[in-house]
Amino acid sequence: MSASLQQVGLAVKRLQWRHHREANRRLAPLGLSLVQWDTLRHLHANPGASLHRLAELTFQTDQSMGELAKRMVDRGLLERVEGSGRKVQHQLTATGDELRRAGGEAVDGVLTESLGQLSADERETLHRLLLKAAEPG
Repeated sequence: MSASLQQVGLAVKRLQWRHHREANRRLAPLGLSLVQWDTLRHLHANPGASLHRLAELTFQTDQSMGELAKRMVDRGLLERVEGSGRKVQHQLTATGDELRRAGGEAVDGVLTESLGQLSADERETLHRLLLKAAEPG
């Protein structure tokens, strides 16, 4: 008997929820939440990204990303830099980059415990299938 669409959707959601909960638990000793670490990760991969772009990458609203960035600037994880025109951009501070790397190790540990159980071929297949399912219809 094959899995229904609802069963597959629920399995994806359960895994995502497990990752999110455990990642937050392991990032807490670093003083980070998953969304803060994700912001550091995406800013490192996309230097000079606008707050709007960071909001898109981290699945947040522009308003919540703006508030998060302000708190991260206040903590010394990000700094504001002048962009072209009136744009204000953000970049990682040394502290932010250090926490990005340490957080990456914590998140890798979470993922190793679940996705690490799959063979390399199974992970590749899962990745390909998830990307296909996420494509706009």
